[in-house]
Amino acid sequence: MAKNNKSRKKGRSKEKDSNWQERVVQIRRVSKVVKGGKKLSFRAIVVVGNEKGQVGVGVGKAADVIGAVRKGVADAKKQLVEVSLNKANSISHVSNGISGGAKVFMRPAAPGTGVIAGGAVRTVLELAGIKNILAKQLGSNNPLNNARAAVDALSGLRTFSKVAKERGVPLEHLYA
Repeated sequence: MAKNNKSRKKGRSKEKDSNWQERVVQIRRVSKVVKGGKKLSFRAIVVVGNEKGQVGVGVGKAADVIGAVRKGVADAKKQLVEVSLNKANSISHVSNGISGGAKVFMRPAAPGTGVIAGGAVRTVLELAGIKNILAKQLGSNNPLNNARAAVDALSGLRTFSKVAKERGVPLEHLYA
């Protein structure tokens, strides 16, 4: 009987992991100068999300591309951020995010608008499950910093219920 329980647990964990999607934003070949010459390795920027409000950005470095992507996925899963979506599958208010020289501006959009964003920011928003949003990259065009700035902007979002709780006011007073 113990075998059956273990196999069931394995099946559950596979189901749990199967809803995660991962997208590689960038793969770079990097080199390090050592005593014997140049040592080549790869850096992969990976975005992981479940399209239900959780998303993370990770970086992995390894001697081969597959190893770098695997490390990037593991890093991204460690840095997951919870995003609260509204009924229109958008964000609740305007948000800004900063990472390094990159700034990202996000604005909620009406249903049917779609994801209007570019590059790494678009990937982050799609994997977070956001369907209607306007976003603009400002400053740097570095994909890693833009992806991290997008995650920063999403992590700064607050829902109406959280704001009401912080202020110690009933939720109905915020709508009045």
